[in-house]
Amino acid sequence: MDIDAVAFLLFGASLVSVFAGIIIYYYSRKGKQRVEEPKYRMLEDE
Repeated sequence: MDIDAVAFLLFGASLVSVFAGIIIYYYSRKGKQRVEEPKYRMLEDE
Protein backbone atom coordinates (compact mmCIF):
# COMPACT_ATOMS: atom_id res chain seq x y z
CA MET A 1 0.00 0.00 0.00
CA ASP A 2 1.10 3.52 -0.70
CA ILE A 3 1.81 5.86 2.23
CA ASP A 4 -0.91 8.24 0.99
CA ALA A 5 -3.49 5.46 1.03
CA VAL A 6 -2.55 4.51 4.59
CA ALA A 7 -2.75 8.15 5.71
CA PHE A 8 -6.14 8.51 4.02
CA LEU A 9 -7.47 5.38 5.73
CA LEU A 10 -6.20 6.48 9.14
CA PHE A 11 -7.71 9.94 8.72
CA GLY A 12 -11.04 8.46 7.63
CA ALA A 13 -11.05 5.99 10.51
CA SER A 14 -10.31 8.77 13.00
CA LEU A 15 -13.19 10.88 11.64
CA VAL A 16 -15.58 7.94 11.87
CA SER A 17 -14.50 7.19 15.45
CA VAL A 18 -14.94 10.84 16.50
CA PHE A 19 -18.40 10.92 14.93
CA ALA A 20 -19.34 7.65 16.64
CA GLY A 21 -18.10 9.04 19.96
CA ILE A 22 -20.27 12.14 19.59
CA ILE A 23 -23.32 10.01 18.78
CA ILE A 24 -22.70 7.68 21.74
CA TYR A 25 -22.18 10.65 24.08
CA TYR A 26 -25.36 12.39 22.96
CA TYR A 27 -27.61 9.34 23.14
CA SER A 28 -26.33 8.18 26.52
CA ARG A 29 -28.80 8.98 29.29
CA LYS A 30 -26.47 11.34 31.17
CA GLY A 31 -25.31 13.15 28.02
CA LYS A 32 -28.82 13.67 26.71
CA GLN A 33 -29.93 15.10 30.05
CA ARG A 34 -26.99 17.52 30.05
CA VAL A 35 -27.70 18.61 26.46
CA GLU A 36 -31.45 19.09 27.00
CA GLU A 37 -31.18 20.87 30.38
CA PRO A 38 -30.68 24.45 29.05
CA LYS A 39 -33.80 24.13 26.90
CA TYR A 40 -35.98 23.45 29.91
CA ARG A 41 -34.20 26.07 32.01
CA MET A 42 -35.15 28.75 29.45
CA LEU A 43 -38.82 27.79 29.68
CA GLU A 44 -38.99 28.00 33.49
CA ASP A 45 -40.67 31.00 35.09
CA GLU A 46 -38.44 32.95 37.41
